Amino acid sequence: MRSNDFRPTHLRQAIRCAALMFPLALMPQQSVAAEAQAASQQVRQYNIAPGNLSSALSRFAGEAGVMLSVDARLTEGKQTGGLNGEYGVHEGFTRLLQGSGLSISQGEQGGYTLHDQGSDGAMQLPATTVKGFALGNALGSIDGYNATHSSVATKTSLPLLETSQSVSVVTREQMDDQGSQTVAEAMRYTPGVMTNPYGATHRYDYVAMRGFNDGSVDNLFLDGLKMMGDSGTYSSLQIDPYFLERIDILKGPSSVLYGRSLPGGLAAMTTKKPEFQASGQIQAIAGSNDKKGIGFDFTGPLDDQQRIAYRLTGLVDSADTQFDYADEERYTLAPSVSIDFSEDTHLTLQAYLQKDPNSGYHGGLPAEGTINRHAGRHISEHFFEGEPDQDSFEREQQMIGYQFEHRFNDTWSARQNFRYQTSDVSAEQVYAAGWANDTELYRAYTGADEKLHAWIIDNMLQAEFNTGAAQHTVVGGLDYQRRKTRVDYTAGTASNIDAFNPVYGGTVTINPAWSSSSTRRLEQTGVYLQDLIALDNWRFSLGVRQDWVKVESEDEIYGGTSKDEPSKFTGRAGVLYLFDNGLAPYMSYSESFNPNAYADQDGNPLAPTEGKQWEFGLKFQPNGTDDLYTASLFHIDQENLATKAADEDFYRPVGAVRSQGLELEARLQLTEAVRLLGSYTYTDIEYSKSIISTVDPTLDNKGNSPTQAAEHMASAWLDYSFLGGRLEGLKIGAGVRYVGDSWADAENTLEVPSYTLVDASLGYDLGKLGLTGVDVRLNANNLTDKKYVASCGSLNYCYFGEERNITATASYNF
Repeated sequence: MRSNDFRPTHLRQAIRCAALMFPLALMPQQSVAAEAQAASQQVRQYNIAPGNLSSALSRFAGEAGVMLSVDARLTEGKQTGGLNGEYGVHEGFTRLLQGSGLSISQGEQGGYTLHDQGSDGAMQLPATTVKGFALGNALGSIDGYNATHSSVATKTSLPLLETSQSVSVVTREQMDDQGSQTVAEAMRYTPGVMTNPYGATHRYDYVAMRGFNDGSVDNLFLDGLKMMGDSGTYSSLQIDPYFLERIDILKGPSSVLYGRSLPGGLAAMTTKKPEFQASGQIQAIAGSNDKKGIGFDFTGPLDDQQRIAYRLTGLVDSADTQFDYADEERYTLAPSVSIDFSEDTHLTLQAYLQKDPNSGYHGGLPAEGTINRHAGRHISEHFFEGEPDQDSFEREQQMIGYQFEHRFNDTWSARQNFRYQTSDVSAEQVYAAGWANDTELYRAYTGADEKLHAWIIDNMLQAEFNTGAAQHTVVGGLDYQRRKTRVDYTAGTASNIDAFNPVYGGTVTINPAWSSSSTRRLEQTGVYLQDLIALDNWRFSLGVRQDWVKVESEDEIYGGTSKDEPSKFTGRAGVLYLFDNGLAPYMSYSESFNPNAYADQDGNPLAPTEGKQWEFGLKFQPNGTDDLYTASLFHIDQENLATKAADEDFYRPVGAVRSQGLELEARLQLTEAVRLLGSYTYTDIEYSKSIISTVDPTLDNKGNSPTQAAEHMASAWLDYSFLGGRLEGLKIGAGVRYVGDSWADAENTLEVPSYTLVDASLGYDLGKLGLTGVDVRLNANNLTDKKYVASCGSLNYCYFGEERNITATASYNF
């Protein structure tokens, strides 16, 4: 079969399932519009406290059952006196907007649009009307570290308070204040997330959620679409955080909307988009390990009518690492264009081009010598176990795509997201393979040459209507993704190396019998349907999905082919009750599945993993604020896991894992000057079915805990801005992160000790000294320079955590 063939059986099945959604399109639009008009005339009781205008408008529109289109820039920084009493919709909007300089108007289909008033009192349309609440983008307001809405859990904009699943949002300002150098680092203060399971490496953004870590980055999404790397190879893509606007982290299974995914959750990255208000930034950074870089970010309109806007973001970055002979280097450019064909039709074209000539260190060392002493000594955290002349990882990745949205009327809207991506990886590495004697390590060699091509498309149709007192937001969709990876491997052995007094220049012997060439393919078609229902203070979510997947691996040397064609039906349901005082208890059930990227001893693909979660939680958002407190209890069962012994080149099924625990999070704007982030995570995870040890077949690991899963984690970050006096413009921040004990092996014979890390930041707005637009920032991570082991995958592979690093950033904004 050619790599670009589409299986007709899959297409027919997908169309048949899509046809089940077609009757929605036959719903009489006139009656829906009439219902919206009738709802807008009803007088209801409201109790909305004074505070942030954007939050108040969003809550009022939700309680009134009307659609609101709003440009987030119009409400930025504005407050409202609130609303208490019985009001009609127009009267309520007018009261909330009193003194803001804004007005409201109603369209023919019953929806409302926010307008700015000119100095002469005449109403003027804003330069751009952001149709976020109609079309489902992750809009709403963002104030500092607090976001009001997210689309990650539902593919339609929904207040975080009303989402019946745990969601955390990392904003652009938080990334800047904390000096995040990778996407994984940006999530360090998020509960339920272990962001450094493989220590100080920056090559991939490993993120383990709720105790689940399969060694891949399959839980990363970009602009609503899965990052189409191949987790069974080295071809996993990476995005630099400088190009992101926010990161939304959804906890728990999420296959109903996204198809194949991991049970612990996913991280959805949103890139910077073109804006119709001209602005720019030039940024320089320098720091520890010869860190240096220059970034730029320009955006603005391209025409007088302000229908077309551009954004051009770029970065050049390089650094040594804490490990000898390992360097990092990156060149990235991201152009994008947005076109407003009309108030109801919008298109954004995007490209992301990245070249990493050097991708730093990626290796592990035995527990003896890292956690414990070996022959009376510890290995240095700077030790490089490879060969300088035979250690490289070069990656080139390109992505082009678009996001198209069209609103037919106040009821119907449609979206289509598309991305095509390629990746070329060339790598070779000499790595440690256990102790040979008191001073020397065995070593092995691996070389790789990979080429990946993939594309993914997601088609969505959204309807917003009422049935009696119930307000519905229905999203139906069909998505398709395809990936092909060509993989050529070489392997061999290398001479031993002294871990305490290394001398490089050893011999490497390639073993042709260990070499391989293969072509790997994956194809997925999914159809999904979701209904979000608001009935008085109740919020219900119901979703179902059917997936058809084909995975295939063809051996180019020996001619063998392994195939698997799993299909899976998944569901999700949630219920939440929104009290008037801002309390929102909820419960939800969700499922996930993920085709295994690994093969067994005979080369056959292992069965897909399957996950099921129950979650019970309580959210609280004090009236008039964007502060959010979240507490969630979760229980996840995952079947069909795989593992690989250190001395084997194939994977084994390891049965089932059960993870349960508690997550607490608080994101607070305590005063105008003080922001606080706090989190705590308790995770109880264990093998729940009989698991045969890969170290000793006579051992049964049932009841043991997997590696790289800490039982306790906690963090806190406090940021203070001086708003007056001689120190005005100064901003200080400090954070602490605690990661508890974890196991170094699946047999639970050795623990990885807990560790506590301190971070700090210091910033100053030089505009206070007359340098308008210039600010400087100093960030220190692991301020006390604690030496620690982040985690271990086995007794032979433990990973040093990152040493203290300090970076200085100077930005000119105009």
